[in-house]
Amino acid sequence: MPISIEGKRILVTGGARGIGGESSRYFAREGAHVVTFDVKDDEGQQLADEATSEGPGTVSYRHVDVSNLNEIATGVDFAIEQLGGLDAVFNVAGITRSAPAEATPVEDWNDQFAINVRGLAYVCEATFPHLKDNGGSIVNFASDAALMDVPIHSSSFSASKGAVISYTRTIGREWAPYAIRANVVNPVVMTPIVEEVRSKMAPEERERYEREIDASVPLGGRLGDITLDLAPVLMFLASDASRFITSQILGVNGGLAYSR
Repeated sequence: MPISIEGKRILVTGGARGIGGESSRYFAREGAHVVTFDVKDDEGQQLADEATSEGPGTVSYRHVDVSNLNEIATGVDFAIEQLGGLDAVFNVAGITRSAPAEATPVEDWNDQFAINVRGLAYVCEATFPHLKDNGGSIVNFASDAALMDVPIHSSSFSASKGAVISYTRTIGREWAPYAIRANVVNPVVMTPIVEEVRSKMAPEERERYEREIDASVPLGGRLGDITLDLAPVLMFLASDASRFITSQILGVNGGLAYSR
């Protein structure tokens, strides 16, 4: 089956920049129609305008805080009205907090689980009624930090991403009778969040982090590129070519970690 998303109706959270933003731009180039959610309104609207002008698909932006149930509900209503239905959901929105395991502030736990886990689940619940009649694809974003130790203080972040994997496997089983497939992607690519995390490291910590990345990524010793390395995989997951794949972890990570 050829891989195509022409005419597909796609919702992307965290779509103002980084993985969500550049993937949305890629989807529009492939002829899909996309609605993005984010709280970075200027960046989100600018990217949507640029992607739509490039075409042939379209991108529409909506301010939605995924930790807010009311905003999710009205945002999903907006997406359905704009798109005329729904074929795929990409839950990219997430935050990263870094602190030693023995001194992790309660706010780090609360904020990451509110956005990375509960917000993701709220979006899945809100979009389920619009997918269950004709099936579709849900792609949730976790991290190799859920499967292995990483060279940053990431206990609370890792725990939140482990929860994403468990949740996705559960809905993959529960919603399979509706032809809804649910998969996890663990990306290892350069993003604004990665840059922000690295900028907060002490010089020696950053140097150690970069050395370990170089040594750990078998394919090239570098972080991947969103457009070249990740977006084509996401297009496959949105397409009908992936119709027999569900409850899986796909590591787009240059071989950094193994899925299980």
